[in-house]
Amino acid sequence: QVQLVESGGGLVQPGGSLRLSCAASGFTFSIYAMGWYRQAPGKARELVATITAPTITTPSGRTNYADSVKGRFPISRDYSKNPVYLQMNSLKPDNTGVYYCTADRGGISYWGQGSQVTVSS
Repeated sequence: QVQLVESGGGLVQPGGSLRLSCAASGFTFSIYAMGWYRQAPGKARELVATITAPTITTPSGRTNYADSVKGRFPISRDYSKNPVYLQMNSLKPDNTGVYYCTADRGGISYWGQGSQVTVSS
């Protein structure tokens, strides 16, 4: 059974940091691209960051980011333990939303249940 379980969300003040984790199981993690999406209240779900599966030329995977989070939200993955991380730094109120972990390969996509992140003073 495929499972993606997010953790690490919560309430944080503007300028603070959080690290989201996504534990993956039930599929071959290392061959899937992984990503994080955010859905803010009343808005559509949007891409935050993705990281591809490793290749010979890119053994750590290639990353892609929404312009709004470039330089602040590095994404990484641990191939030995199967989680994928999103380190969120210098958080702003408009980063508030539910963050979803995704796994994608060849048109097959899996989604987690989401983790709430609230940035507020």
